[in-house]
Amino acid sequence: MAYKYSYDPESDVLSITLKKQPYDHAVEMGDFIIHVDREDRPVYLEVLNARQFLQHATATIPSSIRQTILSST
Repeated sequence: MAYKYSYDPESDVLSITLKKQPYDHAVEMGDFIIHVDREDRPVYLEVLNARQFLQHATATIPSSIRQTILSST
């Protein structure tokens, strides 16, 4: 499955679906909220303050995601 993502410019949150399955609980780590399944495997990721994160992110972030967020400012 290809990752699916969406961005809410009003709240500046980038949401990334990693797997199409339900999650069991979430773990917050700074500006990241990681939703995991019962085996603690990541299923869904939220990046808070996404603009700031992407401005400092390395080239490993797909350019399409960077452009979507940075162009909405």
